[in-house]
Amino acid sequence: MDSVGVFLFNDVELLDFAGPYEVFSKASDSGGRRLFNVFTVSQVGGEVRSANGLRVNSDHSFAVHPAIDILVIPGGVGTRSEVANAETLAWVGGVYESSKLTMTVCSGALLPAKLGLLNGLESTTHHDVIAYLRAVAPHTIVRGDKRFVDNGKIMTAGGISAGIDLALHVVGKLHGRSTADNARIYMEYGNWRDAVPEGD
Repeated sequence: MDSVGVFLFNDVELLDFAGPYEVFSKASDSGGRRLFNVFTVSQVGGEVRSANGLRVNSDHSFAVHPAIDILVIPGGVGTRSEVANAETLAWVGGVYESSKLTMTVCSGALLPAKLGLLNGLESTTHHDVIAYLRAVAPHTIVRGDKRFVDNGKIMTAGGISAGIDLALHVVGKLHGRSTADNARIYMEYGNWRDAVPEGD
């Protein structure tokens, strides 16, 4: 079972993290066994306020959390502060090195971009953040026309709901399209009526 660590911070965009959290939480194999252990991590642990005011309690802090196989970095106006937070950048860089893959949603791409992890690669982000991403990462090829970009170890998604698409892509890449389709059907997301459930 892969562990999925979802980074939370103040002024995070709610659906940026809640969408992937739901996808990974609901992904299961043909026997109904969960495939991912999903948890949240914030700098100091405890309560985090989303961009629209919803407050959630993160499960762990930077200092103490389980090993992370898949790191999810959501966006939101709070990324403007996090991209200048040395402790956050050091943590993201460390988890990136030790994890299987890192995926960003929306302006979450700014953090790996600041670390140079997107240099020479294609990436995408929310349409309102494209110019900012280009300024932060001038050596990155920013594609505003793509829903998400898969570079293998690092993947980026466009704005907000695009994180669901990328999370489903990751599930399909690791466990097959039918497993991703099962999650899509459960969530009634996108073209879910055209998805083929596992076993059919």
